[in-house]
Amino acid sequence: MSEKNKNNPKTILGWCMYDWSASVYNLTITSSVFPIYFNAVVRNDLGGDVVNFLGFQIKNSALYSYSLAFVFLFVACINPFLASIADFSGKKKLFFKLFAFIGAAACAGLFFFTSNTILLGISMFVLAGIGFYGSWVFYNSYLPDIATEDKFDAISAKGFALGYIGSVLLLIVNLAMIMMPQFFGGIDSGLASRLSFLSVGVWWFLFSMFTFYYLPNQKSLKNREKDWILNGLKELKKVFGQVKKNLKMKQFLLAFFLYNFGVQTFMYVSTFFAEKELHLPTQTLIITVLLLQLIAIPGALFSSWLSSKKGNLFSLMILVLVWVLIAIGGYLVSSENQFYVLAIMVGWVMGGIQSLSRSTFAKFIPKDSPDSASFFSFYEMIDKLSMVAGLVVYGFCDSVLCSARISVGIIGIFFVLSFLKLYTLKKLEKR
Repeated sequence: MSEKNKNNPKTILGWCMYDWSASVYNLTITSSVFPIYFNAVVRNDLGGDVVNFLGFQIKNSALYSYSLAFVFLFVACINPFLASIADFSGKKKLFFKLFAFIGAAACAGLFFFTSNTILLGISMFVLAGIGFYGSWVFYNSYLPDIATEDKFDAISAKGFALGYIGSVLLLIVNLAMIMMPQFFGGIDSGLASRLSFLSVGVWWFLFSMFTFYYLPNQKSLKNREKDWILNGLKELKKVFGQVKKNLKMKQFLLAFFLYNFGVQTFMYVSTFFAEKELHLPTQTLIITVLLLQLIAIPGALFSSWLSSKKGNLFSLMILVLVWVLIAIGGYLVSSENQFYVLAIMVGWVMGGIQSLSRSTFAKFIPKDSPDSASFFSFYEMIDKLSMVAGLVVYGFCDSVLCSARISVGIIGIFFVLSFLKLYTLKKLEKR
């Protein structure tokens, strides 16, 4: 898309609406209702948390972590290849739709997840994750296609803000079903939870139609219709060569791996941590997650404002320092009130660091490059590999060392290392 055709308000709103449509997965499935439902349903006959899965004895929390780790590793492996094929063939929107629809359908399929269908539930959980995270590389790669560089930070923050708002609205409805069943025909909490999974799939599918209607198709290039796979792999090799030569991009991706390791692990295991280490009741955990999302809205917008005044790298360094404090607090936390303070801090910085990471990387991509999906596939690969590392470390510490706190301490070290790498990159930027 030429510069004069960028920054179209309807196109930008359509792009941001995918955050609105798909972020309900992130909140309901990965952060609140599903982890608690999973922990309650995936139990042995005596009610213990060690279950037999495919012949292996494993704790339910570790099974949850390893399932997510498989999703991230699978997506990290296939995304670069699919993104390069999408760039070459001009079918980026088609791949985007495919992953989104798989994810939405699998979320709806979680309605059938009960204590008697654990294998089915894990399968749907994995497919939903592949759909969600697989779609994100194509979604993110549209940012440099539809907007000029000076708008990246604000548009990225707007997308995350809409995502938080949409996910909170649906979660409120789902919480009403779970916590006030008398208004919904007296249904039990298990059925209410499964209906919430179904609602995520329906919401995701319906609102993504708005995105797919307004996002442009890629323009056809010569011979794009021939040898998609072979030429797509050549495209991937070409982009990988460009990434290797771009020192700033490489430095940023390393820093991103280090701090994203901590951010994503905190977000995905905080519910299990609070329940097992602090013994907080289920309703308190869900309400805390809900409030955390609301706090993240002004946090994302604030980070966009800060970057406009001080630059992206300086803003990321400040956010990482806050995460260092959160990691220290997470290791030491021992009371419910302390947990609430940490939740407020996490809510304020989690949207900001994700939003700025996306827009900062977009600025490293050559202007008007036809390979935006291929470039973002490396960003998404690093994103997923850092998630795998974080979840495996947490699962190991929880299962073998029987201490989630040790994993939190390790996370803090990664935040410190990422700050040092961002500081080095900022010095390099001044040259």
